[in-house]
Amino acid sequence: MTNLSSDSTALRYPTFEDVRAARMRISGIAHRTPVLTSRTANEIAKAALFFKAENMQRAGAFKFRGAYNATAALDAASRKNGVIAFSSGNHAQALAYAARLHGVSATIVMPRDAPAIKVAATQGYGAEVVYYERYTEDREAISRRLAAERGSTLIPPYDHPDIIAGQGTAALELFEEIGAMDVLAVPLGGGGLLAGSALSARALSPGCAVIGVEPEAGNDGQQSLRKGEIVHIPVPKSIADGAITTHVGYHNFPIIKRDVDDVVTVTDAQLVETMRFFAERMKIIVEPTGCLAAAAVLQGLIDCAGKRVGILISGGNIDLATFNTLLSGRRG
Repeated sequence: MTNLSSDSTALRYPTFEDVRAARMRISGIAHRTPVLTSRTANEIAKAALFFKAENMQRAGAFKFRGAYNATAALDAASRKNGVIAFSSGNHAQALAYAARLHGVSATIVMPRDAPAIKVAATQGYGAEVVYYERYTEDREAISRRLAAERGSTLIPPYDHPDIIAGQGTAALELFEEIGAMDVLAVPLGGGGLLAGSALSARALSPGCAVIGVEPEAGNDGQQSLRKGEIVHIPVPKSIADGAITTHVGYHNFPIIKRDVDDVVTVTDAQLVETMRFFAERMKIIVEPTGCLAAAAVLQGLIDCAGKRVGILISGGNIDLATFNTLLSGRRG
């Protein structure tokens, strides 16, 4: 099991065969989420859009796929000593749930300003929550220290080969159900979902353009792709709490650099408009991070006209009070 590292000699890069192996591990455990369509969305984009609804996944987000895959891959000794992760919420919930299903203890390092609904769910699955200050403390350093002290296995939210492989199963299912596509739009935070999706796209629909979408305030992935190396930025501020990262992962950036065609950004206001569209026109609740890819397509930031377009909706974990506040335009 490889911990966070910038030493490329210590890294194990996943392949599409790892994605297929992950699909076997999670089969019958993770939901095979539906693919949704909308005539109105098609008219807006002038394209045929296919929404992979991971907001309907167990624990409310795609993160369950990678978390379960990584936990299932642990040996007996590692399971005995438990797992540790850092997350603002979706990976926290997913790993806590996956650990409980495997009878493994879990400790999650979460920011004090993490959404209350995500903290409550994480604790509800039986995990211990250790808080940190998002803008002044290093969550990775805290997690590494705890893992060393306890002898636990660190399973980070995106910078891990088993996580990447598990996340790639969402796109794998989408291609299996819909067939070849011209464009695949994927939310981008730390890059686990984007890297895994790119592996599936290159194997199953080689001509498909893979586009990552991240918050405008935190475009480290866009900068990294264009510079050809990982760019670190200060902690960004965005309503897309699941994509508030300072850099993409060392395991996933080589895949992104090789297989991703572009990264575009959207504003918080565009995310809110997309949340409203999903609620009013498609009757689903999607959290801001989950709206990243759809926002870029519906706002015309990706060339989609006349094309078949896959869109990953990454999650739906948002409390109703925050949801209502964002849609009403009230910000604290």
